[in-house]
Amino acid sequence: IITSLVFLLMVVTFPISGWFALKIVPTYERIIIFRLGRIQVPRGPGVVLLLPFIDHWQRVDLRTRAFNVPPCKLTSKDGAIISMGADVQFRVWDPVLSVMMVKDLITATRMTAQNAMTKTLMKRSLHEIQVEKLKIGEQLLLEINNMTKSWGLEVDRVELIMEAVLQPPKENLVGPLATVPPVPGLEGLDGTIQQLAAHFFSDTLALAGNRTSAAEAAESVEMVNEVEPPTALLLTATGSARRKPSADELFSAVEPVLSEALVGQVGASYQVNIALPSGAWSTYFIDLSSGSGRAGCGMPDGSPDVILEVAEKDLQDLFLGDLRPLSAYMSGRLQVKGDLHLALKLEELVKAMKQHR
Repeated sequence: IITSLVFLLMVVTFPISGWFALKIVPTYERIIIFRLGRIQVPRGPGVVLLLPFIDHWQRVDLRTRAFNVPPCKLTSKDGAIISMGADVQFRVWDPVLSVMMVKDLITATRMTAQNAMTKTLMKRSLHEIQVEKLKIGEQLLLEINNMTKSWGLEVDRVELIMEAVLQPPKENLVGPLATVPPVPGLEGLDGTIQQLAAHFFSDTLALAGNRTSAAEAAESVEMVNEVEPPTALLLTATGSARRKPSADELFSAVEPVLSEALVGQVGASYQVNIALPSGAWSTYFIDLSSGSGRAGCGMPDGSPDVILEVAEKDLQDLFLGDLRPLSAYMSGRLQVKGDLHLALKLEELVKAMKQHR
């Protein structure tokens, strides 16, 4: 009754009421309306009608925006004190959640990013922070998105910025070098100390002129490289060239990774249409909606929750961890038909495959 009366009043007083009741919404914005306290579906773009007195509204910008996390003092794992900040890019994918779930979106996201950055960096040494800054940024991106996805917000990029090293690490490398174990036992040391110790022994043995021992020391130096991440099991090496797996090989590698825990995290069924280099299309499915999950060639049982279209090369990069689903979608390399939120949950499958390797 109240809505009808207000609408009637607006018609009677038109066109004067039109100046207050009609709003023009650009393509990159949506208007969220609370009518008598109840939220309405997002309106826009175009001309939107608002009822005076009973409608309260708020604009939501869907464009990618950015903010910076102010530099703060952190203590790394090895006792170094650093001043570290970050630049964060984000966008709103659900305007209703962004209005209902949090009052100040940027402030809440900045605090979330700062807390995640602090917890992550305190577990790493100064050397790891300096060398693996990009990898840490990708890890922070996933952690922040896990916290903000319920707000209707999606973080696209996190870039760490080290302002200064206020205090060097407390560890003294001179002492351990004087008491290093013999070369065959270098495996138990940290990566940096192991390299220095191997270098120390190789120089000492070279001066002694013992060729056999020098060869063993050279082998011990090569052992340092074994701490690097192993090549993915799906890649086969022939000499120096490596061949990426086909779509059939990729989905064969997916089957052992599936589990009830992964089904509980994802809870969706996917149909994957793959564009082959020959120009033909091949269809596969990943069912993570019940049981322990299934994956294979062909159409899924029933109607899939999400249909994905991707080139075979991009699928290889996705499953091998070289390309994230969010980045693939943003760059247009991954086409999604259905719920985007469920599509991005494929990140859990990629993480499980990394752990399995």
